[in-house]
Amino acid sequence: MNLSLAGMALIVTGSTQGVGRAIALEAAGNGAEGIVVCGRDEARGQAVVAEVEAMGANAHLVVGDLSAQDAPQRIADAALERFGRIDALVNAAGLTDRGSVAEAKPELWDRLYAVNARAPFFLMQKAIADMRRRKSPGSIVNILSMNVHGGATDLAVYASTKAALALLTRNAAHAHRFDRIRINGINVGWTDTPAERVMHADTLGKGPDWLPQQAAQQPFGRLLVPEDIARLALFLLSPASEPMTGALIDQEQSAVGPKD
Repeated sequence: MNLSLAGMALIVTGSTQGVGRAIALEAAGNGAEGIVVCGRDEARGQAVVAEVEAMGANAHLVVGDLSAQDAPQRIADAALERFGRIDALVNAAGLTDRGSVAEAKPELWDRLYAVNARAPFFLMQKAIADMRRRKSPGSIVNILSMNVHGGATDLAVYASTKAALALLTRNAAHAHRFDRIRINGINVGWTDTPAERVMHADTLGKGPDWLPQQAAQQPFGRLLVPEDIARLALFLLSPASEPMTGALIDQEQSAVGPKD
C-alpha cells in the first residue's frame, strides 16, 4: 500500500492546531515535499512550521482569517510562489460556534458560511485550476462533520455549512473526475481538539470535567483525537486510495441509523 506523499506540495488550512496540525505532521512524516500551514495565530503557526521542518519537509506559514474574501487567493498565491504548484489541498479549518434555528443571528450565519463553506469552495477552485493548468492529477480532502446527517439542534447553522461543503465535495469530484483530481470528505465525529476543549469547558460552561465524563460514555472510552483523522486523511491524499473520489466517509464510533 503506497501511503507516500513523496514530492507533493500541499495546503492544509486550520493547521496551526488540532486536526489540521495533525494532518500537516502526518503529511510531513510521509514524504511531503512542501506544506503551506494556515491559521490565525502566528506563534502557533511558527511552532507547527518548526515541527514540519524537523520532519524533513519544507513549510511556509500564511497567517490570516478565512472569513476574509481574499484569503483563498492569498493562500493559493503563497503555495504557488513558494512551491510552484498545488498537488493537494486539505480544508481542515472550521468554526463550530453554536446557533439553533430559533436563535441564530445573521452575523453567525455569515461568519460560519464564510469560513466553513465559502473559503473551502474557492480554495478548491484555486487548487483545481493549478492542477488542470499543469494537466496533473491531484487530491483534495475536505474535513466535514457527522452533523451533515442532521446535526444537534444548537448546531443547526454549523451543520448546514458542513452539509453544503459535503455537496460541493461530491459535485466537484464528479466535475473533475476526468482531470484525475480526486475529491473526498471525512465526516468527523466528536473529536478532542484544543478548540473543542475551550468550547465545552469555557464557552458552554461545562468546566474541566466534561472531557472524562463524555469519554467514559463512548464505545471506545475516549473521543476521537486529531491523529485518528490525520491517518484517514493521509490515506485519501495518497495513491493508496486511487481511484476513489466523491466519497464521504463517516469517521465515528457509532453507525448512523441503528437505534438501541
